[in-house]
Amino acid sequence: MMLRAGLPVRIVESLARLALAALLGALLLALPARAAETQSLEIVTRSGVQVFTVEIARTDQERATGLMYRKELPEGRGMLFDFSPEQNVSMWMKNTFISLDMIFIGGDGRILRIAENTEPQSEKIISSGGPARAVLEVIGGTARKYGIQPGDRVASPLLGTR
Repeated sequence: MMLRAGLPVRIVESLARLALAALLGALLLALPARAAETQSLEIVTRSGVQVFTVEIARTDQERATGLMYRKELPEGRGMLFDFSPEQNVSMWMKNTFISLDMIFIGGDGRILRIAENTEPQSEKIISSGGPARAVLEVIGGTARKYGIQPGDRVASPLLGTR
């Protein structure tokens, strides 16, 4: 059977399949990447224990992408960046559309520093202010809301603390 354009149906169907595959591929690339592993994490504050479900960013690619391109981050969720061994860490907000609190955690599981309500899409460098084993990113305002402060203890399988 021939179509009006003079192309056989098989060729038109093949072209349609290729176009659909290209569209699906583009849609998948547009979705925010997710880290492969999630864990529970607890922060022990003066007012109690706060529990979060966090994606673990272990690989260079996961750490480089972080929470970029995400339009939302539910309360109680976050991303924990593994920087083992302990080292000075610098972060930024390039291509990150939501404000975050960055919680820098030492090798002993204690919070070193908190960068609150970071500016979305900023290329300003945010430093750990000393050797950090990990960085926890949560939605902006979380630290203040729950009274999370430097010196508070973080319990996490990643850190080997419980």
